[in-house]
Amino acid sequence: MTPALGGLPDLARRAGAALLDLVYPPSCLVCRKAVAQNGALCAACWSDIAFIERPFCERLGTPFERDLDQPGLISPEAAANPPVFHRARAVARYDSDKARSLAHRLKYYDRLELAGPMGRWMARAGADILSDADVLAPIPLHRLRLIARRFNQSAALANVVSRECGAPVETMALMRVKPTAPQVGLSRAQRAANLSGAFRVDPERAALLKGQNVVLVDDVLTTGATANAAARALLKAGAARVDLLVFARAVTTG
Repeated sequence: MTPALGGLPDLARRAGAALLDLVYPPSCLVCRKAVAQNGALCAACWSDIAFIERPFCERLGTPFERDLDQPGLISPEAAANPPVFHRARAVARYDSDKARSLAHRLKYYDRLELAGPMGRWMARAGADILSDADVLAPIPLHRLRLIARRFNQSAALANVVSRECGAPVETMALMRVKPTAPQVGLSRAQRAANLSGAFRVDPERAALLKGQNVVLVDDVLTTGATANAAARALLKAGAARVDLLVFARAVTTG
C-alpha cells in the first residue's frame, strides 16, 4: 500500500534516524557507552543523577530529607529569605557529578545536542508551573558574552521546553544591559550587588509580558541572585507572576 502523503515526512525522519544510528550508534549522553536510543543515559549514569522529586519546597524546589506529609510546605530558607520569583523547579541537584557534567558540556563545550533531552526533562520537572505559563523567557546573556560564546544555552533549553508545553518563547523582551563579573567565588550579597541593574525589559516589547505568567528558563540555579534580578525586572514591567525552571540547582544542607 502506498503511504498517505501526510505520513511521508514521518517516514523520512524515521529512515534518517535509522541511518544515523547505523553510522553513529546511540551512546550515553554522559559516558558514551552504548544505549538503546539517541538522547538517553545508560542505566549507571541515570542512577547517578540526583533527580529532584517530591517532597520538596514549593517555593525553592529544594528537596526535603524526609516526607512530612504536608502538601505545599516551604523550607526554612524560603520563609526566611523568600525569592523574588514565585516558584522554582529543577530536574536534578547540581552536586551530582553527572548532572553538572551535562550542564557544563552544554554551556562551555557547544554540545547543543544535549539541549533536547535536558529540555524535555525540564518540561516534565516543571509541569506544574508550565501548566498555566503564558510565555517563557530565557535568562539572556550580555551581547558581548553572547558574541564570545556564540549561543545562549538558556534560550536553547527554552526552545525545547516550548515545544513540549506549547508556551511561546520570548527571547528579546528581557535584556541583559550590564556586563557582570563572573559569579564564581562571590558571596550571596556580592552576587546580588554584582547583578543590580543588570536586566531590564525592552519598552517596545513590555506589552508582551504585561499581565502574563512568565517562566524564566536557565541552566543552573545556585544562590538565585541572577533569577531574582531577572524576575524583579519582569515584575517591574508588569508581569503578573514569574516562576523559574532550571536543569540543575544547588542544594544546601543546614
